[in-house]
Amino acid sequence: MLATRPLSVLVAVATGALFVANGTASPQTTPPRQQQQQRDRLRQHDPYSTEVDAAVSAEQEKYLKATTLENLQTAYDGESNAANRYLAFAKKADQEGYGKVGSLFRAAARAEQIHAANHAEVIKTLGAVPKAEIVQPEVKTTKENLEVAISGELAERQTMYPAMMVRARQDGQRQAIRSFNFAMTAEQGHADLYRKALTNLESWRGGPVDFFVCTVCGYTVEKIDFRKCPSCFIPAEEYVKVS
Repeated sequence: MLATRPLSVLVAVATGALFVANGTASPQTTPPRQQQQQRDRLRQHDPYSTEVDAAVSAEQEKYLKATTLENLQTAYDGESNAANRYLAFAKKADQEGYGKVGSLFRAAARAEQIHAANHAEVIKTLGAVPKAEIVQPEVKTTKENLEVAISGELAERQTMYPAMMVRARQDGQRQAIRSFNFAMTAEQGHADLYRKALTNLESWRGGPVDFFVCTVCGYTVEKIDFRKCPSCFIPAEEYVKVS
């Protein structure tokens, strides 16, 4: 059981990185980028597999020490605040003439609302009430807001949700794993879209544009060129247009 192993000796089976007792990696380690690709492939086929577990960072320890219910509440609060923050960022983008960025923030806000709703449903099945403390967001320039958004999405994608999934697997909470996995996958897509906007920000001036959000998992795209959602595999007809 992972819960009985020191963090320094967890074995990253899927990544090819073997950690020995002193916490150092063996010489035959797989490059980080390839490790992540391997983990992503495993999660795509079976997000419940323990083979995606790896040694975790100190930042992730608090999520491993918390219960799955506590992590769900943390995630619910985070997604609720992210949705509120992105709506504020969208308003600022519109004011500055970046209508396309405003549309992107509104689409991401819709996705975060879906993630929050998914977490809330699992919280209720565990006999608790979803709780979120909405904080007034700090709104800066659109460029700065995009930078903040990228940082937040990557923190969830790379640190928070992977650790929460490990804990949920330890607790046997499959519904929580599903909800965490949906959010984690979508957050990477959001970060990529934010980077795209930030890289060539002036080209994102103008009026609003359409984005499409999966109503089940929150996966967000610029166009629908598939029959099933790449993340949760529901029919593409379940996507909603947000501009």
